[in-house]
Amino acid sequence: MTEQFDVAIAGAGPAGAQCARDLAERGYDVVVLETESEDEFPAQSNKSTAGTFPSMMGAFGIPDDVVMNYTDDVVLESPNEHFVRHQPGAVLEFADFKNFLVEDGRESGAEYWFDARVSNPVMDDGEIVGVQYDGQNEVYADVVVDATGPAAPLAKKLGVTDLERKNQAIGVEYELEGIDVDAEGYADLTDAMMLRLDHDLAPGGYSWIFHTGGDTAKVGLCYIQNEAHRDYAKDGMGIDDYLQYWLDSDPRFENAERIEGKQHRGSAHIQMPSGFTTDNFMAIGDTVPTVDPLWGEGIYTCMKSGRAAAVTADRCFMASDRDTSAERLSIYDDLWHERVAPKMRTRLLMTRLLYLASNERYDTLMRDLNRFDDDVLNAANEGDLRAVSKLIHLGDAPLLARFFRERLME
Repeated sequence: MTEQFDVAIAGAGPAGAQCARDLAERGYDVVVLETESEDEFPAQSNKSTAGTFPSMMGAFGIPDDVVMNYTDDVVLESPNEHFVRHQPGAVLEFADFKNFLVEDGRESGAEYWFDARVSNPVMDDGEIVGVQYDGQNEVYADVVVDATGPAAPLAKKLGVTDLERKNQAIGVEYELEGIDVDAEGYADLTDAMMLRLDHDLAPGGYSWIFHTGGDTAKVGLCYIQNEAHRDYAKDGMGIDDYLQYWLDSDPRFENAERIEGKQHRGSAHIQMPSGFTTDNFMAIGDTVPTVDPLWGEGIYTCMKSGRAAAVTADRCFMASDRDTSAERLSIYDDLWHERVAPKMRTRLLMTRLLYLASNERYDTLMRDLNRFDDDVLNAANEGDLRAVSKLIHLGDAPLLARFFRERLME
């Protein structure tokens, strides 16, 4: 077994597997180290609602057979209003999707080592030259990539990332059958992905119903333990309690039952990354906060992150000096800001402002969205401040004042 590679990647999630897939297609020697056993993969890391859009499917050649259901619409709900936007999408079977990425990478020549828990960087003269896994085992590479998600055992020890608990979003999801997707009084969720802004259900976050066909759907919620969570949280309730509260109180779930073995948990950090690279090293996917801060669609951003890292490594290897210093790898930093998560800082500020709003303000937002054309929502979602200003009311002065006060106190 070869112990020296061009690239060693810790983590076989969408970012790590896509990075390996692209590098292997370019003919590089790449190994992916994954904590789970091959027989169980991805039982412990099946942590995504797996809603995505045709742009991701087409850009990365994802086959139809990993799709649970193709959707036609995106629905936004508040406690008393809703907004429907026609936007084709797809709800993936996340386990099948991840296995496809692994197998496709293997066909191109990538190696996968399962039951390989990465713990520490291997250092030489102050630079990372490999990784330590399963105790004292080591593997060496010209470039090391941390794609382990929030655990970030390499990125943290190298001082590349500083994920903060206060910015951590936690979520839980069940797959249910027997859901009334076109219940009277609600938006028709047949072939739709729905996000709901409602502090009663998810204080400081949002909940969702992603239709997976027939009378089945993925149903879950997430929140950050932020200012809004402290304002609206119910005493003694945790994430599972809120989801059960929703299931007990929403008539769409009156006859619904959980599908055995289909419960998913996950976490992500909603903050501005402090760094991405150092000598011979890149952090990708959720190892740096890559999830869409407004709508949470993390698959596409993770895939783009993996591809940007592969492009970066390729450029470094193609140079005559094969330089993988921090200066050369900073290409990845630029690609991340340009292609993976543009206007990230603005979008994070918009997210914080959004979650500080009240339920009544969420109702007003839905009515506003129904008045405007899709261009306003598109531009606002991309961080265009002029579009955002169209959604601001004179009565928002107290909300904006609180937002700026809390920003100054940080």
